[in-house]
Amino acid sequence: MLEVELAEAVAAAVPSIEKLRLVSSGTEATMSAIRLARAFTGRSKIIKFDGCYHGHSDGLLVKAGSGIATLSLPESAGVPRSFACETLIAKYNDSQSLQKIFARYKNKVAAVIVEPICGNMGVIKPEPDFLPGLCQITRENGALLIFDEVITGFRVAYGGAQSLYQVRPDLTCLGKILGGGLPLAGFGGRSEIMDLLAPVGPVYQAGTLSGNPLAVAAGLATIKLLSRPAIYEKLEAQGAYLEEGMREILAHSRLEATINRVGSMMTIFFGIQRVSHPDEARNCDRNKFVKFFHAMLDRRIYLPPAPFEAMFISLAHSKSDLVKFLKAFDHWTRRSNG
Repeated sequence: MLEVELAEAVAAAVPSIEKLRLVSSGTEATMSAIRLARAFTGRSKIIKFDGCYHGHSDGLLVKAGSGIATLSLPESAGVPRSFACETLIAKYNDSQSLQKIFARYKNKVAAVIVEPICGNMGVIKPEPDFLPGLCQITRENGALLIFDEVITGFRVAYGGAQSLYQVRPDLTCLGKILGGGLPLAGFGGRSEIMDLLAPVGPVYQAGTLSGNPLAVAAGLATIKLLSRPAIYEKLEAQGAYLEEGMREILAHSRLEATINRVGSMMTIFFGIQRVSHPDEARNCDRNKFVKFFHAMLDRRIYLPPAPFEAMFISLAHSKSDLVKFLKAFDHWTRRSNG
């Protein structure tokens, strides 16, 4: 079966995944992973990080990034306060904030969920000790660590961010690239956890279109393409070329900006010199980004409309595409300086 072939390919690429359950969206994947973590630990609280977006299920819209951050909404209408109270908020790239929550809610936290590379407040890299620290803290406190790799999975490396940074979570959520652009996602992890899912275990999860053959076939084709030699070296080279070109243009302009990039993921933040956590990202010049977005759109270059969404380079982009981008960016910076 195609589903089995895809699951075997994912497990071979992502060592932390021993078993995989397919769903139709990243929201379903994160929601189901959290339900599973609560069942496995017998606890109800979860910890997420300010600025990380994990889909639009009720308990995960507290202090979310992406569109929520763009609209400056702390949460969503229609979410009962009792649901939100089960979600605790830590600071990204700040392990001490996590330690304080575990100390306050001892033996109550089921899981910590995190984007290993923050992609929904723009791109924010993890500090060198941040992800290993999460592993240690969760294990010391009997909680599970969930990596939301809906964005980073098969994008920053063949095995995702966890292979890039050599960190092994208990559960992993995948999406987007997994379906080759079609509606497909999945979550997986250790067998002893995944075996709690029905029909083997008591944790119910189902979806009529989960693992539909069309999306699975597209996902298999995508993973096979990404497994070819030098694919990620090419994406890194493309990302480096674009970043270096933008930095050179900025150096000759009067614009203050910083660029965060990991592989083919990149964000430019205007009006600020450093972004290492969401609070710094929120201090960027959003109005300047809006002008940048519309100027590039006028030149037929379509970018994310806010600095809280990551730009992505793909294998479909040619060198001439990147040159076109840099020429348009250079033209805009010159006009902005005028």
